[in-house]
Formats: sequence, C-alpha cells, structure tokens
Amino acid sequence: MIKKADQLSEAIARFSAGNSVDAYQFLGCHRQTVDGQEGYVFRVWAPHAKSVRVLGRFNDWDKAAPAMERIAPAIWERFIPGVQTYDEYKYYIEKPDGTFVFKADPYATHSATRPDNASKVFDLDGFAWSDGAYRRARSRKDVLRSPVNIYEMHLGSWRRHEDGNFLSYVDCANQLIPYLKDMGYTHVELLPVSEYPYDPSWGYQVTGYYAPTSRYGTPHDFMKFVDMCHEAGIGVIIDWVGAHFPRDECGLFEFDGGYCYEPADPLRREHPDWGTRIFDYGRYEVRSFLISNVVYWLDKFHIDGIRVDAVASMLYLDYGRRGGEWRPNKDGGNINLEAVQFLRDMNAAALTFDPAAIMVAEESTAFPMVTRPGYDGGLGFNFKWNMGWMHDMVDYMSTDPLFRKGKHNNLTFSLTYAFSENFVLPLSHDEVVHGKCSLVNKMPGDYADKFQNLRAFYGYMMTHPGKKLLFMGGEFGQFIEWDEKKELDWLLLDYDKHREMQSYVRDLNHYYLDHPALWHNDVDWQGFQWISCDDWQQSVISFRRIDDKGKEVIVVCNFCPVERTGYKIGVPKAGVYIPVLSSDDVKYGGAGTPLSPAKARKEEMHGLNYSVELTLPAMSTVFYERRAAGRGAKDEDGAEEAPKAVKAPGETKTARKSKAEAQPAAGAPKAARKPRAKKSDAGEETPKAARKPRAKKADT
Repeated sequence: MIKKADQLSEAIARFSAGNSVDAYQFLGCHRQTVDGQEGYVFRVWAPHAKSVRVLGRFNDWDKAAPAMERIAPAIWERFIPGVQTYDEYKYYIEKPDGTFVFKADPYATHSATRPDNASKVFDLDGFAWSDGAYRRARSRKDVLRSPVNIYEMHLGSWRRHEDGNFLSYVDCANQLIPYLKDMGYTHVELLPVSEYPYDPSWGYQVTGYYAPTSRYGTPHDFMKFVDMCHEAGIGVIIDWVGAHFPRDECGLFEFDGGYCYEPADPLRREHPDWGTRIFDYGRYEVRSFLISNVVYWLDKFHIDGIRVDAVASMLYLDYGRRGGEWRPNKDGGNINLEAVQFLRDMNAAALTFDPAAIMVAEESTAFPMVTRPGYDGGLGFNFKWNMGWMHDMVDYMSTDPLFRKGKHNNLTFSLTYAFSENFVLPLSHDEVVHGKCSLVNKMPGDYADKFQNLRAFYGYMMTHPGKKLLFMGGEFGQFIEWDEKKELDWLLLDYDKHREMQSYVRDLNHYYLDHPALWHNDVDWQGFQWISCDDWQQSVISFRRIDDKGKEVIVVCNFCPVERTGYKIGVPKAGVYIPVLSSDDVKYGGAGTPLSPAKARKEEMHGLNYSVELTLPAMSTVFYERRAAGRGAKDEDGAEEAPKAVKAPGETKTARKSKAEAQPAAGAPKAARKPRAKKSDAGEETPKAARKPRAKKADT
C-alpha cells in the first residue's frame, strides 16, 4: 500500500507513462488511517469523467454523497471512514454527456457473486503462506529441463456437491490434490479465475481482473487453494484473458463514457467473432493495468504460471476481419505493433518479478520467436501451445486407420519445427466442446477400438518432445463433451474400459516423471532421434528419447489395427531391449499381445549399428529400455558395459522403493523376513468419490 505523497506521485507518474508493474498497490480500495480514523481510500482512473462518487453500503448508496477529488489529470481519490470488509461498492460516474453510470472497480480484489456485480471491500493482507520451501525449490529449477505434466481443469465442473452446488476453493483442493498426486501431474491449469458474470463463458469474459471469482470463496480461500497445492508440490497455472473484454455495462466497457480501455478507432475497437472489445495496447494506462495484473497474480497469489489466451487475436490487426474491415499499421502491415511491444514488456515484467514463472502463449499461427526473449526480437514467453501438433494429431487419430497412410505426414510434420519454440502439447478444453466430441469419441471404430486408439495416441503424446497438457476427463475417457453446468461423469469409473484408461494414464504419467529421457532435452535435437519415420504404408513410427547421461527410451507406435511380427528397427547399442510399457497391456484394456525382450544383432539399420526384431501389437504404443547383454558386451563404441536393471512395466520409482523396502534383510530370522501383513494403501490418495462415484450408474 502506497501512503506517502511523494511515493503516490511517483506511482501515478509510472502508471501514466505505461511503466507501472504494481498499479494495484495504489489504485482500487486500500485500508488506511487518516487523522486517527480507520477507513479505506478509493482511487480510480477515469480520464473522461465529469465527476465520480463511491457509493456503497457504507453510505446507503446515496447519489448525493460527496464526489471524489481529482488528484491528477485522470486519477480520482476519496477516503471514507468506517468502511468494513465485505462492504459492496461501485463507482457512480458522471459521463461527458451528463448522464451517469455505475461501474465496478477495475482494481477490486473481491466481487459480489453473480448475478450481482458490485465490488467488495477486501484486504488481501493477513494470509499466512506456508509454501516457502516449495518456492525456494522452484526458483532453483530449470523448467525447460524438468517434467511438466499439466492437468487443465474448470473449477466449477470438475466435481460438485451432491446438491449440484460448487465446491469451494478449499473443498476442491482437498479432493483435487490427492488425485493429482496419484495420477502423476506436476501442475494444474485453471480456466480463468478472474471474476466474470456469465457461467457459459467459462471465465473468458472478464469483468474483474483483480478479483478471484467469488463463486468458490474469498481471495484468501483462493490463496489457501494455491498454498495447499504448493505444499503438495503441485504448481498452479491460470488462464489470463488479455485479448478482449465483454460489453457488460458494469465492466471496462466505455468505462467513463469515453473510450478508456478500448481504442477509439472503430476499425480496431471491436472483436468481430466474439462481440467483445479489444484492449488499446498503445495506451499507457491500459498497458500499466494489464502488466500490473499479471504481476499481481504472481505476487499476491503466488501463481506459478500464466497462460495468455488468444495471443494470435492480439498480434494481427486483420484477425477475424475481411478486407476493408481493418486498418494497417504505420508500415502498412497487419501486425499490431503496440500489442507486440506490450507482450514483450508484459513478459519481461513477469519474469523480472519471478524468473521461475511459466509464461505460456496460446498462439495458433506461425508468428516467429514467440518463446525468444524480447531483447532478441521475440515476444518473451518461455512456452507456446503447439496448436499445429494438436490439430494434425487429432485429425490423424480421427481418421479411419485404413486411410491413415494418406495422412502419415500428420504424424511426423511437427518434428520439422518441434525445436523452433519451447512447446506445450495441448489436448485442451477447446477440443472437447462445441460439437467436436470428446477425445475418446473422436476415435474411429467400435467401443473397444476407441479406447485402443486413444491409448496409442496418449503414448505418442507423452514421448513426443514438448511439455504435456490434458483437459480433465480425458484421463478416464469421458464420453460426452464437457459441460460446464455439471461435474465430470465420474460414474464411468464403474465401467472397466474407463477404469483401465485411467490406470493407463496414471502409469504413463508416472513413467514420464521417472524418465529424464522424456524431458531433459525437450527443446533441441539432443533429446530426440528418429529411428524410422517413413513407414507410411504400415502407419508405424519409431524413435529414441535420450537424457543427458545417454540413457534412452525407444518408442514404437503402430497406428494400424494389425499386429506385426518380425518388425525390424535399428537400435544404437548391443544388448537386450525390454518392453517396459505397452498400451496394449491387458490391464489397460488391451489384447495383451505377448511381448518378449529383443536381443540386438550386429546388423546396421536405419543408420544405427544394430537392429532388433519386434512384435508390434495392433494399434499400440510400446516403450523399450535397453539392458546390457552381460559382461563383455560392447556398445557401439566398443566399450564394455555392466548389466543394468530394467523396471517392470508400469512400475514407478516409488513402487520400486516400496518393493525394495519390503525385501527381507540377508541373514534375518525367518519370522523377521516375513513381513507382517499390512492393509494396502494403493489408491488411498485417490478421492473417495473417484473410487466409488456418488451418482447413479448411467445407461451406456
């Protein structure tokens, strides 16, 4: 909170120059003591207003209340004693034409719950954080070389109470965190949590950028959600909507009767596809508002990452427009130069405040250097959603396998640009709404075929270079499209195929976490090498993922529903190649095609010194790990290697540790060697409702 006059003048100057990263420290509503009186000071930016009043419960919404004082050319201020936490208030603004409008506070930290849209007085101070150890550890980690496995979710429809009401932030955390840990996710990404009036917008029509939505509790409750996630080692990413805002009268729309947050130019003001207003990225006060908001979430709520929605719509002046409906930039081009500079400055501010922050662009075009620093000509993000990979793969996997050979390029094209940016591979909410079908229902074939296809797809996704993101429900094969009005169909876990799919995704996730080969080198060719990418006639690909120490995982994908025996691929070293995870395993609902260790032969193939013959289960992805053949065996450089242990399929490091601890000590008495029977704790971290859904079994 900025109190001294000289500090306030400096803060206003930075805000007006577009350089503020902490405008939330002085604009909005802040506790203050004046002449011994406790109260709150209110400040608002309203450059076109003739007068502004703060009306609320504390003055009975009296329109004749004293007006705010103009303390700068566009900043209004008033101290009001006796204001209490949770008091509702709005600004009553006299527009240039003499009419009046009620507006919510753009910098309010709390809001009334829809359908009400008033701001609420709330002091963010006083929350006791307990995530210091987590944040210190995160600051020492290189996220580019770490596992990132994101569970994307909508807070209002992951689970609900039996009466259909929302879970609170804290209730959700209590159920969600054990589930994420059990399933092997490193981060949760929340659809927008900033206040919004319309449920079916999912949070993408924001009216309160600084207020966590009150649907699920108070700002302190949301802090508790984040704190609980951090205590469990789970990072929190939020969706952030900086591309547009809705036309709701209570919000930023023509805030003081003039064009404040949107451009005055009619050819740049409206978003034609969404019926919303576009931010004026060239206006200094708007830049300060948005940049400060990003820093605010990192600062006040300890958020680990920001995923910026709809970046392409920010970058292109002709986005969604036909000829004659847009105005070129000063150079005659279609790039919004002000938005480019804004994104560079926003990312620089965020990563200066928190160098470990994850800044992700949802950018769907080939705009260059999205994840390169701004000082190097880039936009300054450290990750970008790989929308091209997603579209290609969804199209490929949705195609009848008989015709996939004609789309083989969809499988392999992403590797021509995989290291041009730092990518996240998203299978997001956008792919399971608006008539697009759920992921499992996109797959061709009968009921069992759909699951078989999706398991093979997930196996490829988890081993393809790039961080991972899966929208809630995809992990157990939700069959219907996502519906924000109700919770996921957890009752499906009463059925074998869905339970087996969840088990597969769990093992796949933990395998990913346990194997640095799948994430050490996600951003360059050191971590990936094709073995064979051109067997389009049989729809088979194979490749190597390699960690910094040279340990690797061999991946073979057969995207055809035909078992192939005696299938030969090249391998780099002598030894025995052990199948360690197969999407065709019977425990995951597969056929359980027998797979045997394959001994490498000294026969060059695919540019490698050795080769193996494999059985490829129909419609499958299989992972192999190498074990040296024994003493005296030589690798491709002629060096002798000692035998190496390879874990059992689906076995995680945690499971191996538990197994080792259960082994009797050498020479121990017989009674001591036989461990006392204990109740299994398998699945204890899974929420109760996930193990035995509440709802009645549906017809399928």
